[in-house]
Amino acid sequence: MGSYVPSTLQERQEMLASMGLTSIDQLFEHIPAQLRLDHELDLPSGKSELEVSRQMNRIASHSVVFDSIFRGAGAYDHYIPAIVKSVVSKEEFLTCYTPYQAEISQGVLQSIFEYQTMICELTGMDVSNASVYDGATAAAEAVNMCCERSRQTVFCSSAAHPETIRVLKTYCWASGHNFVLVPCREGKTDLEAIAPQLDKKTSACLYIQSPNFYGQIEELDKAAELIHSVGAKLIAGCNPIALGLLKTPAEQGADIAVGEGQPLGMPLSFGGPYLGFMAATSAMMRKLPGRIVGETTDVDGKRAFVLTLQAREQHIRREKASSNICSNQALCAMTAAVYLAAMGPQGLHQAANLCYQKAHYLADQLCSIPGVSLKYTGAYFHEFVTELPQAEKVLSALEREGILGGLLLEDGTVLWCATEKNSKEDIDRAVEIVRKELL
Repeated sequence: MGSYVPSTLQERQEMLASMGLTSIDQLFEHIPAQLRLDHELDLPSGKSELEVSRQMNRIASHSVVFDSIFRGAGAYDHYIPAIVKSVVSKEEFLTCYTPYQAEISQGVLQSIFEYQTMICELTGMDVSNASVYDGATAAAEAVNMCCERSRQTVFCSSAAHPETIRVLKTYCWASGHNFVLVPCREGKTDLEAIAPQLDKKTSACLYIQSPNFYGQIEELDKAAELIHSVGAKLIAGCNPIALGLLKTPAEQGADIAVGEGQPLGMPLSFGGPYLGFMAATSAMMRKLPGRIVGETTDVDGKRAFVLTLQAREQHIRREKASSNICSNQALCAMTAAVYLAAMGPQGLHQAANLCYQKAHYLADQLCSIPGVSLKYTGAYFHEFVTELPQAEKVLSALEREGILGGLLLEDGTVLWCATEKNSKEDIDRAVEIVRKELL
């Protein structure tokens, strides 16, 4: 980080003199006296660097740091290559903000362009925006893209993340859209239940997350065929790591692909900041919220970058905006781009494959314990749900041993997760603790 040097007393006097003033009090004399602060703030005295360090260490000592994590549910413990933090911590990236005179910020625009390109390659879609605030927001913005005129009915799979469902409900309520929750069957979206409710005049879209909240891989191609039969759109919620192994949303007929970008190089960090990625087919391009960076050439024929469709933003014709999101998670998008560049296609595929294999190994070992079984039998990635006797007791035992176990769901089952960071030794140790508690 660079250093901050405040203005000197002489510089302040020179600035005041340029305005025809002699004191700071003169500068603020138009503010009524009763509104001005006439005393020092009631703040504790400052501390030395050593004192601050000791106090922060005391506070940090109360935190629980788990040796192993077997919980996902929307935020995942993936390995982050050291180069990611090294690059994004550079002052040029860390301190930059949304460029309001965009074309003079060629470096920022290029970084966003590279991010958009990678998201398009990852999802198979034609165009990506510069990201929004999180995965749930991305899903909600995608819904708004699909609703128009008489098409105001939004279908959402009940197997999606519960927090995403709540955000969608809020957006639909505020916008006057009709929100319909589609039931599940065997941990997946029940497409047969939605079929009778579809209408060629009122149906706007269907949101399905795959892998869904329970880790089950949805049949997006069948969902696309069904929803397209009435002229509506399919929104696919994606896990970006899973896309290193599974078919892309585009290959399965999705019109919009959205998701939480946290697995792409961002730590858990108590839930944020994260980013929501959004990508769509070319037919939906003009409805994408937020910024889109395009590539062109300057007057000398050199490669250059520009903001496209910016008239929908905080500039001119902002009444044409499809969203109030006019800034973006620039640093988080940069992080995702650096992570994807560092991993490359082969690295991402390897990480996804390890997640798949280790989740299945964990499931197999847990289900070898009497009384433990998979709740759903369909294909799964990364996460799975088990029936687990005495779940609270077992999870507490794991925590005492420095292991964060699965998430206890409302029905008493447990949602487990495994990533490439979970070694065979970690898995075997966790399974043995579960076995001892139940036998």
